[in-house]
Amino acid sequence: MRLTLDLQFFAGEKTEKATPKKREDERRKGKVAKSQDVNTAVLLLFSFIALAVAGPLMKGRLLALFSNAFSSYIHLEVTVHTIPLLLMELFIEIAYVIAPIMLVAIVAAFAANLTQIGFLFTTEPLKFDLKKIDPIKGAKRIFSIRALVELLKSLFKIVFIGAVTFTVIWINKEHMMMTALKDVDSALAFFGNTTIIMGIAATIALLFLAVFDYAYQRYDFEKNMRMSKQDIKDEHKNMEGDPLIQSKMKEKQREFAMRRMMSDVPLADVIITNPTHYAIAVKYDEEKATAPYVIAKGIDQVALKIREVAKAHQVPTVENRQLARSLYDSLEINEVIPEEFYQAVAEILAYVYQLDKTM
Repeated sequence: MRLTLDLQFFAGEKTEKATPKKREDERRKGKVAKSQDVNTAVLLLFSFIALAVAGPLMKGRLLALFSNAFSSYIHLEVTVHTIPLLLMELFIEIAYVIAPIMLVAIVAAFAANLTQIGFLFTTEPLKFDLKKIDPIKGAKRIFSIRALVELLKSLFKIVFIGAVTFTVIWINKEHMMMTALKDVDSALAFFGNTTIIMGIAATIALLFLAVFDYAYQRYDFEKNMRMSKQDIKDEHKNMEGDPLIQSKMKEKQREFAMRRMMSDVPLADVIITNPTHYAIAVKYDEEKATAPYVIAKGIDQVALKIREVAKAHQVPTVENRQLARSLYDSLEINEVIPEEFYQAVAEILAYVYQLDKTM
């Protein structure tokens, strides 16, 4: 009894790697190994680079917008007709300003996901599931080991990235104190450059951490994907199908093959029997084969059925015990008779052809 329980325990222990089928099924559900930190780091990195490149253009458009607002828009009469036009113009100008950053962010986010998991489109995670709002399972998730790991990761990221950004500020503290003596344009340029440097430095730090986070996510994903030996057996069984259904399918296939074989019996030139247990239907067609070939064969009940169909269609039957058994053991349906049986079969066919002529 103890041995049986131990075997059941080990059979249920998840020690095996996930099969390709399970991986594909989980992928359809949207469950893949992915680090959100990689997406965030790549998105921020390219966004800050785009901000550094397109910064002068964005600055020019914003200055033109402010200048136009205090020179033209301020003199407009506030009416029901002018307000929508004013808002539309402002919306278009702001869209031109933020469009480069938004476009780069979208492309970067898509590229980061594509690099990690490839192309994947599924609506499975969006489906309503009551288990997701189950308070008991929610509490288990909150107080789980994974939640603790994620908390420690978040605290470490805050400390590490905070230290990097503070270092950038500390290095530039003297220049920052001197901005009070600079004009507005120079001060804005300094703070803009410092912000971009600080952002890129923090993003590189996050990207460094994201490499380890991705490795952890892969490890955790593979661990959760493990299967027990029983799971693999059940999957294999499901892929093959239920044994009862399989047996019925095979039975149907045998019935179909039998009907097809019986439909070919009337085309035979002769039925060779032994005389009761074996029956071999032989045909000779120069256009299909260089020698006579078997179009039907059977033993016992099948042999009886072959003889009945042959009798109904006036196909001659010749008794040759040794030849019938040898042909049954040596050949499958539609196989050409080997050379060793040429003479015996030729004599039978010659007899049948001679019999047809006399009739």
